[in-house]
Amino acid sequence: MATTYLTLTNRVLRELNETELTSSTFASSRGIQTAIKDFVNKSIHDIYNEASEIPLLYSRTTQNLTTGDGEYDFPADFRKIDRDSFTIGPRELVTNGEFASNINSWTTGDGSPSHTTSGNGRLNLNDAAAYQSVETIVNKEYKLQVRVLSPNSSSSALIVRVGTSAGGTQNLNTTIGVTDFGQGAILNTTFTATAKSSFIYVESDGVQLDVDYIRCSRSDATRQKVLYISYDDYLQNYKSIDDRNDSDVFGTPAKIYILPNFTAFGVTPIPSSDEMTLAYNYYTTHTDLSAHGDSMALPDRFGGLITDRSKYYTYMLRSDPQHAQLADRDYQRKLRLLKTDYSTKADYMRSDVRVYNVMSDR
Repeated sequence: MATTYLTLTNRVLRELNETELTSSTFASSRGIQTAIKDFVNKSIHDIYNEASEIPLLYSRTTQNLTTGDGEYDFPADFRKIDRDSFTIGPRELVTNGEFASNINSWTTGDGSPSHTTSGNGRLNLNDAAAYQSVETIVNKEYKLQVRVLSPNSSSSALIVRVGTSAGGTQNLNTTIGVTDFGQGAILNTTFTATAKSSFIYVESDGVQLDVDYIRCSRSDATRQKVLYISYDDYLQNYKSIDDRNDSDVFGTPAKIYILPNFTAFGVTPIPSSDEMTLAYNYYTTHTDLSAHGDSMALPDRFGGLITDRSKYYTYMLRSDPQHAQLADRDYQRKLRLLKTDYSTKADYMRSDVRVYNVMSDR
């Protein structure tokens, strides 16, 4: 269980022989209690700044690219970028195809599709059907991947169709047989779009099935590495071309740069398609805890670091440099141990950073 703001604060208060807070008194704290609440947040910020290479403080995100748009904001919790981690690849066309917390974006085709919390969240079809429209390009080939499981110990099959409407001309009409009730079954197939919108339709006919995920993307596009360049390099060698805002010079972004305000990044050339997604790693920042039940993003084993650092700030506030030095020594020792334990950037954060074929033009 994640450690709450109340618990972190009370650990410091207890070690300093101060009165501890409760959930009902937390918001009305005064004096040293309020100061220590501030020191807890300040200490967490220090850890993020001084141990940024710990993988736990490292995150991966994706950015869908838009035709004609060359600049994009960093995530709200962004602190520093991993410049070598940018890759570009096909955009995932299905919205909410992982069914993590709901089945929003899916339309009922028959019966009563529902959400189940099994696994990481699934679409439950009990003699029911659901569908979604995705944007496609006529005559382009698309990959479709579907995983389905049977919650009951009986052989069954999921009907999968792709067409110009939920019940219109079909570009794909197949079934996935489920006989392994533990692993389920996975469909990996392709279809060629015949319209600007393609409807992905899944149906269980008279049986109960759980759809684990539905994924769809261009089959002629795979991931490739994107090169980081400095903003000065961009200004000198690429900006004049991008400023033309001419679709004739749009293409697949091959380089990224960080804007001077450090809150956004740019790509060049400017994207020529909405079907590309940029993925990258970044170092996260700490969002201050506020309510007593707020939890820190760090594991509980970081609690000792936060306690020692908060004690350091408290002793400095009390003009007690001797005890402050002791608290800082404990903090630095534990910080070194954690850095060694977690090591620097884990390989798994870069596991999908490989060089692939360039995405084909539209």
